[in-house]
Amino acid sequence: MSSPFAERRWGSTSSPLRRPMTALAKTGAGSWLVRRSAGVDRRLLHASNGRFTVLGPIGAPTLLLTTTGARSGLARTSPLLYAREGADLFVVGSNFGQERHPAWTSNLLANPACTVNTAGTEVDAVATLLEGPERERIYRLFERDVTDVYAVYRDRTDREIRVFRLSAS
Repeated sequence: MSSPFAERRWGSTSSPLRRPMTALAKTGAGSWLVRRSAGVDRRLLHASNGRFTVLGPIGAPTLLLTTTGARSGLARTSPLLYAREGADLFVVGSNFGQERHPAWTSNLLANPACTVNTAGTEVDAVATLLEGPERERIYRLFERDVTDVYAVYRDRTDREIRVFRLSAS
């Protein structure tokens, strides 16, 4: 099944930078650094039409998710890692294991219509919150195929981390 979401990465998952960058991201200081780089990453992704990302050298699958603010009604864009399965993409609201859910997840709960930009291609999509065994299966997919940092994030918080399916509308 072909996906409407483009796939193009620079860098490689076999990069010698991947292991040390992943180890850093597992620490509190590393999570803080990655969180603080989100604005830079958003600007870099926009400026390069989705071709370059801060996490690009390690081949991280990154997208720009644009949601509608639950309270403001304004467009809000977040750079996120994603996993792909069939025609759909999946995103995880880990918020680096912090106690609060990231705002973009609340935005999707209030209005599941969104825009996904992968590799410079924008696609209108609809988000579906996953629950139960499906949520757990996809979370494990992130831990296995995207980065094992997600296991650390899960251990840092008592909240259930939200997981969404993004389907082209």
